[in-house]
Amino acid sequence: MTSLSNSLSPAQGLAPAANGDVADFFALLKPRVMALVIFTALVGMTVSHASVNPVIGAISLLMIAVGAGASGCLNMWWDADVDAVMTRTRTRPIPAGRIQPGEALAFGLVLSVGSVLVLGLAANWLAAGLLAFTIVFYAVIYSMWLKRATAQNIVIGGAAGALPPMIGQAVVTGGVGVEGLVLFLIIFIWTPPHFWALALVKSGEYARAGIPMMPNVAGPDSTRRQIVAYSALLAPLGLAPVFLGFGGQIYAVVALLGGLGMLALSLQVQRIRQGETANRTAMSLFAFSILYLFLLFSALLAEQGLGLFRPLPLIA
Repeated sequence: MTSLSNSLSPAQGLAPAANGDVADFFALLKPRVMALVIFTALVGMTVSHASVNPVIGAISLLMIAVGAGASGCLNMWWDADVDAVMTRTRTRPIPAGRIQPGEALAFGLVLSVGSVLVLGLAANWLAAGLLAFTIVFYAVIYSMWLKRATAQNIVIGGAAGALPPMIGQAVVTGGVGVEGLVLFLIIFIWTPPHFWALALVKSGEYARAGIPMMPNVAGPDSTRRQIVAYSALLAPLGLAPVFLGFGGQIYAVVALLGGLGMLALSLQVQRIRQGETANRTAMSLFAFSILYLFLLFSALLAEQGLGLFRPLPLIA
């Protein structure tokens, strides 16, 4: 594990002085991840069938997003040395020298504490506690330990990315129910095939960075088998909201077709193992997995938020 003192020093190849602007600090928050967090937290609120003051709801969503961004910032601070040697991350603000590690650390810590405190005051302390746990789990347990220690880093660390629906539900209900738990499980099981598809293509970069991703530790063939196994588990799990009564006809169609699509593409990834075609197939699964999760949660949001919910006849 990289020492704390080393992490506070500029990573290899960093410029001696920072000249970052607002856009660079915003980039530290991983805005695409923030958008996904806002979206899944909103769905967690919506499926809970509980009313909340719109102002409190908006403040809560903003704080959930800020907390997620803070954990992403702390992740970038700690992983500056890794980001500097990987093609897809070396232009990030810290390895590119636009922001110094110490600045990123202070920024992430202030946002972390602020988001938790404001969420607790605006909504409730259960939601704030879950947000605090998410930040600590991602920034400390995953980034500082699991990522560099085990090939199961994505599996265990995926819990951090799966928590926003539970936080959203806690905001409006003061507790966590079956809806939040099921949405947590869907994201949790979705995460390994999503990231391992990318890891198959980027395994060389992870090896140079010293990150024990599954293809580098267990081998690409084992990774492909595990992608199929997780996709096979995800397909029926995605239908759970239908049988639990908070997913309707639209959701059922999306979950069924999307789950079958995930499984079909994962089987194709297992079958095609050589050359550029294998890389394209893996990236197709990676891209489709993003679409699958977006459509799945969009269907729930449309049904529960826009009054489009219609139960399946056999479930009603």
